[in-house]
Amino acid sequence: MSMWTGRVDAAEGELARRWHQAVQPLAAGVAPGIAILGFACDEGVRRNQGRTGAVAGPLALRRALANLAWHPTLPLYDAGTVVCDDGDLDAAHQRLAAAVTAIVQAGHLPLVLGGGHETAYGHWLGLANASNGKRIGIVNFDAHFDLRQAEEATSGTPFAQIAAECAKRGHSFRYLCLGVAETANTRALFQSAANLGAEWRLDSDMTAWQLADARHQLAEFVDSVDAVYLTIDLDVLPAAQMPAVSAPAGYGVDISVVEALVSRIARSGKLIGADLVEFNPTFDQDSHGAKAAARLAWSITRQLRR
Repeated sequence: MSMWTGRVDAAEGELARRWHQAVQPLAAGVAPGIAILGFACDEGVRRNQGRTGAVAGPLALRRALANLAWHPTLPLYDAGTVVCDDGDLDAAHQRLAAAVTAIVQAGHLPLVLGGGHETAYGHWLGLANASNGKRIGIVNFDAHFDLRQAEEATSGTPFAQIAAECAKRGHSFRYLCLGVAETANTRALFQSAANLGAEWRLDSDMTAWQLADARHQLAEFVDSVDAVYLTIDLDVLPAAQMPAVSAPAGYGVDISVVEALVSRIARSGKLIGADLVEFNPTFDQDSHGAKAAARLAWSITRQLRR
């Protein structure tokens, strides 16, 4: 909890609180709320030949969140951080899954701070284990499908892993990827997405004047499932807004569009878990990336009510 520090406006009273004054350590028996959980892991990015540094993301994002104005929604808790520091990503996924399952079973919504996008497999696994057979739809804001085939798990394989696990469990694989860059995904990846029945929307079809169409596609997807797992790969944002990722976007989706759609998911009543991944503070510029990521996390939590 020592990282939760920031400005204190004592003269303005209780209404002037910030996140660092609202967050509490997660404990047994507390009221249902939002539980922040870190996943300090770079192993998937390293295996995927990306720029490492996302292991420092959970700490940096907490610091960026700490000074944001607190507008009360659900209670806010910190559930600590799952660490992968030995190269054993499979074991780290299992620890992350167990932590997420415990959070959900205690009545909280997990907000996971990555870590590379390998975070998604462990997060989804924990949600699936706690979902009692609900049809979980995955909404991924991402320039990449992350459906790669590889001999070991990487930051590029999580949704292929999820699809395989769904098939093993006899569940449908429901996946919507928003912000896909044609320049960053081979024809083989588009074919894999089609073969798995995935849905997607290109970054070039997600401008502000196309927001109504994107909202309609998202609403149809959310209506078709029982619960939604939201994952935001921050490289979906333009490089000018998000320089602090392994693969900055040459085009990207403006943060105002992402925020509008994320808020729609949070208001749906179906959100069961959310994460922000791939934040790499090593490459941030004057905290531009940290502030953008914190704004999206704030937008998710702001819409949640008892």
